[in-house]
Amino acid sequence: MLSRRDFLAHSAAAATTALCIKTTGKAKAMNRQTHEALGRIERFSSRLDDLLDIAAPIQILAGNFQWTEGPSWDRKRQRLYFSDIPANTIHSWDERHGLGIFLSPAGDPHGTVDQYASPGVNGLWYTDRDSLLICNQDGRSVDELHLATNARKRLIGTFEGIKLNSPNDVIQSQDGSIFFTDPPYGLAEGQRSPGKRLPFNGVYCLRPSGDLRLILRDMTFPNGLALSPDEQFLYVSQSDPDAPILRRIMFGEDFTVAENKLWIDTAALAGADSPGLPDGMALDVNGHVFATCAGGVLVLTPAGEPIGRIHTGKETANCCFGEDGSTLFITAHDTLLRVRTKTKGLR
Repeated sequence: MLSRRDFLAHSAAAATTALCIKTTGKAKAMNRQTHEALGRIERFSSRLDDLLDIAAPIQILAGNFQWTEGPSWDRKRQRLYFSDIPANTIHSWDERHGLGIFLSPAGDPHGTVDQYASPGVNGLWYTDRDSLLICNQDGRSVDELHLATNARKRLIGTFEGIKLNSPNDVIQSQDGSIFFTDPPYGLAEGQRSPGKRLPFNGVYCLRPSGDLRLILRDMTFPNGLALSPDEQFLYVSQSDPDAPILRRIMFGEDFTVAENKLWIDTAALAGADSPGLPDGMALDVNGHVFATCAGGVLVLTPAGEPIGRIHTGKETANCCFGEDGSTLFITAHDTLLRVRTKTKGLR
């Protein structure tokens, strides 16, 4: 089985050869007046027309990164944050100023260097507390960075006294509960790493009280996650080449798991012009799911019907809504993309 870490390493190496990313070492912002475009929007059902114009351009905002991830929109400052994992950097972007470096180095070992951890950060989440939740590979932790003061602290780094693998993606519910996935991708040897202490790759919920709950332990490589508008359902992607699926978890009271079922299998989407695996996702206000998958972003109804795909032609890691709520930002391998929608993002 090809691990996600192996997949990322292969992709980064290919990008270095083709685009000389390692040689230049510099990300590049595109001209803000004449954004180039790539890809296409595919319609599987006429229901897509309520959400997207299939003629809408998929604009390239910036490129020459190594592996982009973790987009999150800062509603107060009206700017986007996203990570370039191998570069150990969090970038910012907004229409007025373009591309900038927000934090570098972005990873923080919190005083003790872990020999098994690869430097960098992955998923990000802008909170109602004007802070940024950070999946911190260096510390194998979920951190919180307060944007007004730049004060940073580790929120969680262990489960029952055992080091987490490498928190990957993170979201927050309305009551302040933090959900995150914990595959081994941030460990130098991934699943085979001698530094991997937990015998599973989990999905967790950190309650405002500080109580850490294991939500799922039966997924091979849990990755992206998102909550439905009513927070009754948690969607979790699995970036496993042998089982590239999305699961839907139905919650009972107090985020207890009432049902855990396979929601959709994305294997049929893979192809020579559609590389990649399920990863991050975002929802609109009506519960439509925009889920990264092979070749781009799959658009699904709340009932799980695939109605279209934003086809980037690249390994596509994550997406989020921002600006006025109708812009979908997409991190696709070495690029940052944007497409206008007809809907509004949930957050």
